[in-house]
Formats: sequence, C-alpha cells, structure tokens
Amino acid sequence: MTTTDKAKLWLTDTFDTETKNTIQNWIDTNSDELEDSFYKELEFGTGGMRGIMGVGTNRLNKYTLGQATQGLANYLHQQFPGEEIKVAIAYDVRHNSREFGKMCADVLTANGIKVLLFTDHRPTPELSFTVRDKKCNAGIVLTASHNPPEYNGYKVYWNDGAQIVPPNDDAIIKEVYATKFENIKFQGNDDLIEWIGKEQDDVYIDACMENSLYQNVGRDNLNIVFTSIHGTTYATVPQALRKAGFQKIDLVTEQMIPSGNFPTVESPNPEEPAALEMAIDLARITNGDIVIGTDPDGDRLGIAVRNLEGEIQLLNGNQCNTILTYYILDQWKKAGKITGKEFIGSTIVTSDIFIEIAKKFGVDCKIGLTGFKWIGKMIRDFEGQEKFVCGGEESFGFMTGDFVRDKDSCGSILLACEIAAWCKANDSTMFEYMIEIYKDLGLYYEGLVNVVRKGRTGAEEIQQMMKDYRENPPKEIAGSNVVEVRDYQEQTSLNLAENQKSTMNEIPKSNVLIYYTEDGTKVCVRPSGTEPKIKFYVSVKDSIDSAAEFNGKIAVLENKINRVKKDLKI
Repeated sequence: MTTTDKAKLWLTDTFDTETKNTIQNWIDTNSDELEDSFYKELEFGTGGMRGIMGVGTNRLNKYTLGQATQGLANYLHQQFPGEEIKVAIAYDVRHNSREFGKMCADVLTANGIKVLLFTDHRPTPELSFTVRDKKCNAGIVLTASHNPPEYNGYKVYWNDGAQIVPPNDDAIIKEVYATKFENIKFQGNDDLIEWIGKEQDDVYIDACMENSLYQNVGRDNLNIVFTSIHGTTYATVPQALRKAGFQKIDLVTEQMIPSGNFPTVESPNPEEPAALEMAIDLARITNGDIVIGTDPDGDRLGIAVRNLEGEIQLLNGNQCNTILTYYILDQWKKAGKITGKEFIGSTIVTSDIFIEIAKKFGVDCKIGLTGFKWIGKMIRDFEGQEKFVCGGEESFGFMTGDFVRDKDSCGSILLACEIAAWCKANDSTMFEYMIEIYKDLGLYYEGLVNVVRKGRTGAEEIQQMMKDYRENPPKEIAGSNVVEVRDYQEQTSLNLAENQKSTMNEIPKSNVLIYYTEDGTKVCVRPSGTEPKIKFYVSVKDSIDSAAEFNGKIAVLENKINRVKKDLKI
C-alpha cells in the first residue's frame, strides 16, 4: 500500500471535515507533508507516544490519541472485569494538551470508566502520585517533555503509579493496534469525571516533604532562584519550598507564565545551560546560592550552584544525582536505617559512581534500562523484600522514596535545597560537597553527544550506525584497549581479552551497546526512543585528593572525552 493509499483511508466519514480537507489538498498538490504524515504509524511504544502534532498516522492528533485511549480502555476492562475502573489524567502546558486531556477523558467515560481529571496543568510526578493516592487502575499524562513546541505526547501509567512495563505494555500495544478508528468511542459522559486540583497539590506537596527532607538547618538563609521555564511546576514548587521553610525564593517572573511556545528559551530543557540563562542572571543580582529550573512537565530538574571560583555553574545529571544519593544514604546511615535490605536504582547509561556509593553505604544498586519506568518496576518487583531509598538517571531525573513512581522534580528540589542550606550553614557549598564525595569514591566525569538524523532517511542512517558499531566494535578508545562489549540487544557480554561471550538476561533486550576500556572509560551508544537522534554517553574517571586539583583534573578528563569522540568519529 502506497502512502497515498494510506492517506485515502482517512477520507471516510469516520474523520472530521477539516482533517479530510487537509489530506485531499495534500493529495491534489502532491505535498511533501503527505509522505511524512502517512509513511508509517506513530509508534505506540512501551511507555506511550511522542510526536509532531498534525494530521495523519505519523502524527499526534484526535484519532491517534483516541485509538491509544480506546485500546487502553479495552485492556482495562479485560484486567478488571466487573470492577469500577478509575483513571487519572494530567496534562502539561503544550499546545492542545488541555483539549487532548479532555478528549482522552471522553473516550474513557464513553467506555464506562471513571476519570479523575486535573482542572489545569500539573506536573507528571503529581499524576504518578495521584494514581497511587486515589487508588486508580491507570493514569495518563499528555506531555512531550522538553521536545520542541510542535510536539506533544501521551504516557500511560499502571496502578502502582509507574509507567507501564512488561507484560502490560505489550498487551496494551496489541489492543491499541487492534483498534480501528471507526470503533473509537468519542462521545463521553461528563457525569463520570471527577475534577481535581489544588487540594491534590497540597497532599502531593506534603508527601514530597515527608519523603525528601531530613534536617532543618539554615533553610531561612539560603538564597534560591527558581524557574519553571514556562512549565507546570509553577503550581507546586514555590509552594513546596515555602511550606518547607525556605524563605528567600526569587522567581524568574517571565518564565513562571505557562506557555507551550516557551517564548524565552530556544529549548525548555534544563540539561542545557541556555535554558537557565535568565535564572542565572537573576542569581547574580540576588546573590543566589542555588539556581533550579524544571522541564515543561516537571519531572526533571537542572541545578546550578557556585563553583570554586564563585561562578554559577550548571551541574550535569550524574553530578546532581551523586550529591543527592550520597547525602540521603549518609542520613539513613546516621539514623540507623540501613539494614542491608535497601537498594538504590540506576540505569545502564548512568555513571558507575552509583555502584560505588551503594557499596560504601552497604546497600544494593539495581541497574535497569534507560527510563524511570524500569526503576518503578524494580520497586514493585522487590516490594516487601528490599526497601527502595532513591533512584536517578543521567538525564536530570531523580526520585526520593517510593511515594512517586517516576522522576520527581518537586521532592528532588526540596532535597537539593536542604543540602545547599546545610552546606552554607557549615561555611561550605554544594559544589565543595560534591568534590568531597569524589575524593572519597573517585572522580567520575561524563559527556553526552547527540547526533541528530531527522525523517525517514535519518532513521535508516541511525539503524546503519548501530549495525556498524555492533558488527565492528572499536578495539581501542582514547588510547586504552576495549576489554568488554555489552550488547543489550543480543543480551551478551564479550570479554575481548579472553574472547569469551557470556549471557546477560537480567535486563530486558534493548538496542544499546556499551564499551568498557582498561582504564575504566565507559561508552554507551543508543538510539533515542523519543527523538530522531543517536546518543553517545561517555564516562571517564580519575582520582582526586584535594579541591585544589579539581579544575586541572576536569580539564584532563574533558580532553579524554574529546579523544573518545575523535576515535568514534562523532
């Protein structure tokens, strides 16, 4: 079937007039839009969908979202026969999010399912919390995280508050793809909608405080600058900070206005220093100690603190999570809460320093695939056997406790501010605290390279790159021999020194390669699951004895990362 044939299937009475007129115009004018919009189906992956909004099977719209929601409704009825089924729905600030949220609610209520629908934008972690708090069977959040304004997305959560994982994910996907557009029930029943808002914020904020705060030291003397970068956390984070006793909070006023256009930044991604520029400028005026920004759906955070020269510097995700994890476990140890049956969660692309932190404090470090849903799965799998303490991944995500089953900026921000306040009260800084951790466990430093390849040809190019790296792995990287190749697609580990291959089946299959060298360098290669790019995660390490050595050692490690890039031709 040609792309045009696929498009013509959308010219029936199942689809609205505007949609049909757009498609007919594309066909009549032989528009390039037709090919990109219909050449494939927008993938409903293991966590949901993310894509450009518009008309067509490869776009996010009423029909592709309706199909996903109808499939979910069918599966829920199979799993909970004869029960009252409840689904919580939240949405972020993106264009059409509110309308998409109501449309999803209509499809669910048309299927006899009760919906708890937020009255306004809310962060993704609050949705995860609400699923558990309100004992829902599932949850939906409309968000495309930090993607450009033309994108939106759809994520599904299960009754534990975590994103869907096996076996539910595959089963839901089958139901989604088995659903015909003409069988979607769009005529909702508003009597089955319960609207929720501020009262739920209060419950969520209280839970964040209970699970993220340990000692009340110096909170009234910490200068905080916060920006929601036009996203959802305007509704929660300032309130949480004030409730926790932080008094000196300066907000980037222009960026506290929710907007799907993200008018003051090129990208609303707290991983990028440019996204925090306005906040850092304000901190220079207010003498801020810590600068914090969140992404549009409020699950990830960027933290900038004063470095050894007194300049405000954005920490990378591994650095943030190193500080937060070490501090929490230290607090647990001091309180006598570590029994040997606790664990922290990490991912295969995150720094191996988390393994070292876990060893130091006598807890387990469980490692899963990229994405917090796998950390959520760890919590469920070991419930009643081991206690989850905290978890993080390199892409600026962290979670304190198990009350939320996804990365959570609100709880993480409370914790980070507590650490910063405690450091300041002891004539130190968060940056210096980080160096003390590195002195203890070794200096780990990371670099991330994103290679963007858009469209159909780009996707094929990424596939070919992964094939080449898989079939022809490098023998040497940055002057150090490659000693191990881990292939998570094949679930094998190849020891190059002994030419021995062993099975790795504790982690599900995924298109990821990791190279380890003799000197401890780690390079991870994986295609993005949400964007048209292939990602290279580079981790290098050294030892450090004093703060005076830090800048020099980092310069050496940065040079090494550049050598890695050169060797891999990226």
